[in-house]
Amino acid sequence: MYLDRRMLANIDWRIAGTALALIGVGILTIWSANLGSPSPPKQTLYLRQTLYSVVALLALLTATFINYRTAARFAYPIFGVAFALLLLVSLTGEVGRGAQRWLRIGAWSLQPSEFMKLALIVVLARYFEDHKERLGHPRLLVIPAMVALPPMLLVLKQPDLGTAVLLGLLTLSVLLLVGLRMKHLLFLAAAAAAMAPVLWSFLKDYQRRRVLVFLYPELDPSGAGYHIAQSKIAVGSGELFGKGLKAASQSQLHFLPASQTDFILAVLAEQWGFIGCLVILLLYYVLITRGLEIARESKDIFGALLAFGIMAMIAAQLVVNVGMVVGLMPVVGIPLPLLSYGGSSLVVTCAGIGLVMSVHMRRFLY
Repeated sequence: MYLDRRMLANIDWRIAGTALALIGVGILTIWSANLGSPSPPKQTLYLRQTLYSVVALLALLTATFINYRTAARFAYPIFGVAFALLLLVSLTGEVGRGAQRWLRIGAWSLQPSEFMKLALIVVLARYFEDHKERLGHPRLLVIPAMVALPPMLLVLKQPDLGTAVLLGLLTLSVLLLVGLRMKHLLFLAAAAAAMAPVLWSFLKDYQRRRVLVFLYPELDPSGAGYHIAQSKIAVGSGELFGKGLKAASQSQLHFLPASQTDFILAVLAEQWGFIGCLVILLLYYVLITRGLEIARESKDIFGALLAFGIMAMIAAQLVVNVGMVVGLMPVVGIPLPLLSYGGSSLVVTCAGIGLVMSVHMRRFLY
């Protein structure tokens, strides 16, 4: 690991500070969401999230100070390890809440699908750098699609529809950046539409009900539509300025399911209202736009695609999660980056942000 004064002087404090602020808000919200919980484990979830945050910040610092070109050098082994972990989940993974998504390591659970997000971005960036003289060629776009398909199918089998769709969106975003033409995009859209009935047959019953409830909100308000209904109540009850930190009845009285994970934004909306949510969205705007600026300023293709892909990962999760919370999208189990409870998602997101900061620090070397 080589550092000089120019690198240290080019640490992007805007990205680091924004990420730290979002993590802090997440810990505070997890604490407040479980104030009324009769279960001691839930009351201490914020302590576990604090510990996850320490590990995540170490990952951010490590990724920042290690040359991002190291990720390019080991891109294929990184993807291979992530894929092997997904296979291991399908064979021996821990089953919980009707899904098989976790690997148990002592007292901790690891979610390999989260690490696959970053591994896929790294391997796609390396692939297109290796073939930079042919960017935009139609045949060059086939292999990335084939690379992304196996992990998507493994994640879908868990089942985790949201992450499987996200992997597809990440691949599509990188393809668009390197020159996917409109006619090819239309072909992919037609292929996806043709495969929709097949995909529907792979969905679990509860996933199908969630899609149907999204299309017909009154279909099952006390069952599959319960999450969305309670989330809308929480968001609406916050009005402009919110009820305050200790007055979020939807979450603290446990009407709102998954209040510390997928629906943490609904808790924020109830506590701090429209103004509070606007501040959070502005923080994400600062983070994402700064990351895209770094991608544009990068002097090499790998750095540009890496930074762009990581920001696309954060932006896609943000859009899907906000859409879920306000009822504009089906409930697919996508966490809100940096805020939602969970160690795997937090560590991967922070490691990705660290890589983006590494691209910025070393932009004058390449």
